[in-house]
Amino acid sequence: MAPKFGTSGLRGLVTELTPELVADYTRSFLAVCPMGTGLWVGRDLRDSSPQLAEEVIAAARAEGVAVTDCGAVPTPALAMASMAAGAAAIMITGSHIPADRNGLKFYVPDGEITKRDETAILAGLGRASAGLTAARRGTFQATGDWAARYRAAYGLALEGMKIGVWAHSAVSREGMVACLEALGARVAVLGQSEDFIPVDTEAVPADVRAQFKVWADGLDAIVSTDGDGDRPLVADATGQIVPGDVLGQITAALVGAAVVVTTVSANTGVDLSGRFGQVVRTRIGSPFVIAAMEAAGGRVVGYEPNGGFLLGFDAEGPEGPLPRLMTRDSLLPIVAALIEAKRAGSLAARVAEEPARFTVTDRLEHVPVEASQALLAELGDGGLAGFVAPMGVVASVDRTDGLRATLEGGGIVHLRPSGNAPEFRVYAEAETVGAAQALMAQAFAQVKARLG
Repeated sequence: MAPKFGTSGLRGLVTELTPELVADYTRSFLAVCPMGTGLWVGRDLRDSSPQLAEEVIAAARAEGVAVTDCGAVPTPALAMASMAAGAAAIMITGSHIPADRNGLKFYVPDGEITKRDETAILAGLGRASAGLTAARRGTFQATGDWAARYRAAYGLALEGMKIGVWAHSAVSREGMVACLEALGARVAVLGQSEDFIPVDTEAVPADVRAQFKVWADGLDAIVSTDGDGDRPLVADATGQIVPGDVLGQITAALVGAAVVVTTVSANTGVDLSGRFGQVVRTRIGSPFVIAAMEAAGGRVVGYEPNGGFLLGFDAEGPEGPLPRLMTRDSLLPIVAALIEAKRAGSLAARVAEEPARFTVTDRLEHVPVEASQALLAELGDGGLAGFVAPMGVVASVDRTDGLRATLEGGGIVHLRPSGNAPEFRVYAEAETVGAAQALMAQAFAQVKARLG
């Protein structure tokens, strides 16, 4: 996987993220984007992350930019802290991809970089070092502040609940435990690992799902995040995982959103619920969601099927304010789902209050970009009807991002290459879990046969 720069920053094999490459992207970012009061740097728990963080810090200091080193910290906690300080930030993380890869996520003082910023950074590569030396200081308060913000808004809202936290190798694990305990829950820490485990909240493996069902005994829910803590993973009292876009619907309702921005791949239950004045659909990727949120304004929120939630207005909890946070966050949808589960009697009961639309996702890994594009081109040139023939008849096609086919019976099959990894993703949606799983099995088998 050659290093690639796009929606989620710079990503690639660790062996190809050379000190020269990391310094080049850091220098360009510092030169073409606003830095505000300086640069804040954080990292996840991959073995390669401390060294990459040191390379970023050294490059920034050599440009005369003061650096605040936050150490190991969740991405939303770093973003929240740097924005509060009026500073830019770089997070060292590969998110959900395997440990042999890593990456850099870039934040300006107002939040995540835009597509316009990406273009400017690429154009600014190739600068020589200024050879300066700026200040460096450390802080480890960011994770605590991130966890504390929900106690300030919701008080002891989870008192009486027992929650399992799948800790694995998530840099957010201490923050999750601190937040839930502050809200009054009893917490059981499950499956902590010192070896990095890549967790994709949209494609949870069968063995993990089976383990959740074992762990769930005696718990009200199990929660977790991906490696860098910006995507939630939530399961009910039976171990059944709640899709990230359903978490988004529940969270949007709890905070009182009027406008919801989500991706074209998200569950259509948000449209059918009737709770929101407007639902806006975008291409997949947080920069597209953020751009549409900024255009909409007002009581706007955004989310993706991976569960990452963006709060675009200053909300109010029963105990106090919940300030806006314009970056993907995992804690808000976790807390919202648990608060609503307590109100409804169980998380399963709360999910049942949503429209009966169920999504299933999976991915085929190690697929060259060229192969993915060739398959989409083939299907787009008239092959889609034949592809979905075993599943039904195409009623309409949305080409906003990949190919999203709505079938005459109401089922949906969505095909697209990943924007940040050599993967091909498949989404299926239907009125029952069984029907969605059947659509997924048929569609994924065909994709696998064609892409190998």
